[in-house]
Amino acid sequence: MSWLLAFGGFAALVILHEAGHFVVAKAVGMRVERFALFFPPLILKVRRGETEYGLGCIPAGGYVRITGMSRHEKIAPDVEHRAYYRQKAWKRVCVIVAGPAVNLVLAFAILWVLFAVDGVRATVPVVGEVTTGAPAAGALRAGDQLLSVAGQPAFAAGLSPEEAERSVERVQRTVAAHRCAGRQVAGCAAQAPVRMTFLREGRQGSIEVTPRHDGQLGRSAVGLRFATDSISVGIGSAAARSGTTMWTITTTTVDGIVRLFHDSQARRDVSGVVGSYDVVRRSFEFDTIQAIRLLAVISLSLAIVNLFPILPLDGGHVFWALAEKLRGRPTSLRVMQGSGLVGILFVGFLFAVGLHADIGRLTSGEGFGLR
Repeated sequence: MSWLLAFGGFAALVILHEAGHFVVAKAVGMRVERFALFFPPLILKVRRGETEYGLGCIPAGGYVRITGMSRHEKIAPDVEHRAYYRQKAWKRVCVIVAGPAVNLVLAFAILWVLFAVDGVRATVPVVGEVTTGAPAAGALRAGDQLLSVAGQPAFAAGLSPEEAERSVERVQRTVAAHRCAGRQVAGCAAQAPVRMTFLREGRQGSIEVTPRHDGQLGRSAVGLRFATDSISVGIGSAAARSGTTMWTITTTTVDGIVRLFHDSQARRDVSGVVGSYDVVRRSFEFDTIQAIRLLAVISLSLAIVNLFPILPLDGGHVFWALAEKLRGRPTSLRVMQGSGLVGILFVGFLFAVGLHADIGRLTSGEGFGLR
């Protein structure tokens, strides 16, 4: 079932992207010859009116073929007025931007709903795990809510995600302030214990624990690992978080693509179509929410990459349509062909790097980690 769900998710992203181009092209009067999921050769096709709908056998995207995408295309006189290059620049821009816009809106909508329904994951001042042999072992257990540490408040009802994480950081700083006498060496005991008040199964308790210096952390600790939990947020806050998350993903994606050209580690870390599909598929096996969240990220990434201002990407068509508008005349065929060649090399590079990284993980047995 996970294979089918992942396939359906990826297919939906492609169909909705192309549907954006298709609907706006029809709305502004262009002639759409074909709407296809996946690339040729077509294994299934049906004609409805002037448009042919098809299913290709190469599962690497989809396309909408509009009459007159090239100025040198031979077009029947009766449909020439509906050709792409016969339209005003603003119409062409609207048609091309519609695809990435659908992916952007879809990503925002998915993240918004998930934040509003599922809340925000945050580290909370609740004991998630106690290290065996640690100072807190035997005194605290998983699920205990820390009400206060050394008199400083910790857990309280109604904490926002940011407040919860700040509370956890405050607890860690308070414990770290209890230092050993003299030189701080791994395992040394603090000069004074720290008092902790907690809530367990509705009953309040209090203990004193003497922190010990943790060599790995470089500070005093009592051996607690804090839990994570989903904290509810309002609809308005969910929308704001969606926008912030999308901006973070956008900057990270662009930075990652730039680093592919000069950073070998970035080229090893990247995932191609195979890796992305497998991660989504395995996410559906144990966490549907996480799988849907990944599809939102992939939808956003599709929009970002497609908006790069080079042909044959959508951003390239937008760039040259605007250039034509500003210059007042069409761009020469030679320049367009040169731009298209650069774009094809760029897209080919991204595909090759992603595929190489995916094959490397498969052959090494590393697999595709759910990161």
